[in-house]
Parts: sequence; structure tokens; C-alpha cells
Amino acid sequence: TGDILPAAQEEFPQIYPDDGWVEHDPEAIWVTVERTLTACHDWCGANGHTPKAIGITNQRETTLVWDRETGRPIYNAIVWQDRRTAERCRALAKAMPVAQLQQKTGLLHDPYFSATKIAWILDHVDGARARAEAGALCFGTSDSFLIWRLTAGAVHAPDATTASRTNLYNIRDGHWDEELLALFGVPDSGLPEVRDCVADYGTWNGIPICGVAGDQQAAAIGQLCLEPGDIKSTYGTGCFVILNTGDDCLTSDNQLLSTIAYRIDGRTVYALEGSIFIAGAGVQWLRDEMKMVETASDTQAICEALDSNHGVYLVPAFSGLGAPYWEPDVRGALFGLTRDTGRDHVVRATVESVVYQTHDLFAAMARDGAKPQS
Repeated sequence: TGDILPAAQEEFPQIYPDDGWVEHDPEAIWVTVERTLTACHDWCGANGHTPKAIGITNQRETTLVWDRETGRPIYNAIVWQDRRTAERCRALAKAMPVAQLQQKTGLLHDPYFSATKIAWILDHVDGARARAEAGALCFGTSDSFLIWRLTAGAVHAPDATTASRTNLYNIRDGHWDEELLALFGVPDSGLPEVRDCVADYGTWNGIPICGVAGDQQAAAIGQLCLEPGDIKSTYGTGCFVILNTGDDCLTSDNQLLSTIAYRIDGRTVYALEGSIFIAGAGVQWLRDEMKMVETASDTQAICEALDSNHGVYLVPAFSGLGAPYWEPDVRGALFGLTRDTGRDHVVRATVESVVYQTHDLFAAMARDGAKPQS
């Protein structure tokens, strides 16, 4: 019937080692996933249900490097929001013009994507590059790391949607691109095998893992954006707008991304995407760093109690700005402050910033020729 039976979720800590750096402890990722998966599995057993399959969705660009023999990561996961490779991206843009990169990957030169994260780890962990060249390390996004752990190292594979976010995968030809590997300095020895979104990814406790898609593509599939022209906008840590373009891999003139929407039975369906880095993360900032609210839900009553924003605006560039600006070095700013400005105005400005950023994405899509449906 489509009803949810058990559900389990856990937060884990965010790590901020330096300005613009964002990391996760890979073991925290693994432990929380294993714990929540086990909780749902045990509930099924206690209530007479038999799990038929496991599906995985993940933060697409978050990147890990781990030992092929032990499965232990050699460094923290570098999160999609991380900005540490901005200077490297600027240098790479001189070596390969963005138009050439877009033609292959649909992406831009930006630290958001996985390739420069992998190279940074290989260049900053003692001996890592030599071990990688010798085939002793595995590289991957968090889906491939989890699949490796769940299958006890039997499977090293992401799906095509996550591979399309690395800047190493040619989304038109469907393979890791040798020219891109050389450009970014990533040896092919540690790369996983890319599979369809519906495929054999091994088993956990005898249950097949057979559905894998990056978080935004999974949301688009879940909201039935399956035909050209279908569009979704979802709001989590960031905000992401995806427009299904069918068999056509379109190139944006307004700094949107071309990406793989899904690949099933070998058929690739493409999309245009606008990526906003800070949406729900702005509310987390209000709660955790600023202590302005106790829970995220407190923001609704605060916003509704004000008759306007009183001229207060937040640019939530805590991790730079994503589409359509792609400015990794920009930082957040609060404008329009007066002596009368209080907590409630800042809360409302934070929530409204999600709306303004989303408007910018839709405006960019309109300039690219997307038409709103009546």
C-alpha cells in the first residue's frame, strides 16, 4: 500500500576543521547507518515481515578514500559543502576551459564536486598517492563506501547518478574519462564500477541491495519526475531543483548543471539541476550556532508573527554560493540591520533566503528555455 512501517534515523556530528572546510567521520556514517538499518530489520522480524530489498541514497559529492584490504578510511569524508579546493579549481579551469568540461561531465570547475576532494586526500595524507598508484586504495562517494561495508568488501560500485557528480565521469559516453583522470590527478586503480540505479549491488544479511541513486535524483524519482519537463524542488540541508530533460543532455547557458537523472536497463535519462548549498542548514545554524531557536519547527511561528521582513536579508553563503553564481569564496552576510532588528527578523531572513535562492534557480531555468506548466 506504500505505507511506511518502521523508520529510524540518527544525526551525527559535523566537523569544521578550518574556514570553509566540512568533514564527516566515516565511522560515524557507518555506525549510524548500520544501527538504523538493524533497527528496521529487527522490527520486521519481530512483526512478521520479510524485507525484500535494500535501497541506498546518499550525499552525492561527499568523498572518501579507504584501504582496499581493511576497509578503513585514510582520512575523514570531505563533504559536498567543503570549499578547500577552490584555488585548485581555478587553476584547473585554465588547463581545461569550462565549456570543454561541461561537454564531458555537465559540471563546472568547483570544489563542490568529488574529483578535487579525492586528489586533495591523496596529496595530503602521507604515502596515499603512492598507495593509490599501487592499487591499495579505493575512492568513492558515500554510497560506494556503504555498499563496500555492507557487502564486506565484495562490491565497490556507485550508481550512474552519483558517478555523474564526480567530474571524472563522461555522462554522454558513460565511462570514467581518461583525460579527466589525468587532469584531476586521480588514478583509475581506485575507481569503482558504475552500475545502473536498479542493479545487483550485493547483499546484506541475505537481503539484496538493488536500488541506488543520489539523494536529489532519488527525490526526483520518488516525486515521479520521470518524463521530460517534469520538475521538482526539495529542501533539506541544501535546496535542489531538477528538471527532467529526457534523452537530451542539455548544456545550460546560465550556470546550471547537466546531470544524469537516472539510468535503468542501460538507458540514461538526463536533467538540468540548480544546486543551493544552504537551506535547512541555515535553520541548523540558527539552532546550533546562534541558539536563536530550540527546534527547527520554532521558526514557523516566529516567521508568521512578523508582518514583513522589515528590510532584513540574509545571504547564507556559509559555504560559498552554488547555482547560478558558483562563487566558492563568498561568505555569508546579513543586510538591513537597524537598532530595531531582533532575533525574529534574523530568523525570518534565514527562512526567506531559501525562497530567494530558489527564485534565482527558476529564473535561470527560464532563461535556458524552461517553461512553467499551467
